[in-house]
Amino acid sequence: MSDLETLAGELAMAVSLLRRRLQQHPLPGVPSIPEVSALVRLLRGGPATNSELARAEQISPQSMNATLASLEAKGLIERSADAADRRRVVLSLTQEGRDAVGHKRAVRARQIADALARLDADDVAALRAAAPVIDKLAREL
Repeated sequence: MSDLETLAGELAMAVSLLRRRLQQHPLPGVPSIPEVSALVRLLRGGPATNSELARAEQISPQSMNATLASLEAKGLIERSADAADRRRVVLSLTQEGRDAVGHKRAVRARQIADALARLDADDVAALRAAAPVIDKLAREL
């Protein structure tokens, strides 16, 4: 196994553990991870159909529909007819949906900041240097 493959395995395990730990601590009043994922897609990409979102998230349209139904019931998204093709239904964020994404980010950032505060200065410096590189790596996948 090459050094890059070893590093790749270590990074994959560390990121996976971080994600699982965050999932183990659901935040009251904050949308679930699948819901936030759909909200962020709509925030970044603009209005989309159920099937477009399902394809982007690599899940079935039925699973995405359940997530979207929950978001709609919470008032975080709204459905409307596509201006170009009135037969298509597109989903878009409401202001409450935008606010929910911002709130989730702020709460998670606070949670991670609290954990960072328990690390030593060298570890924090290493993470500060690694964060943009991890972001760049994610964009290369």
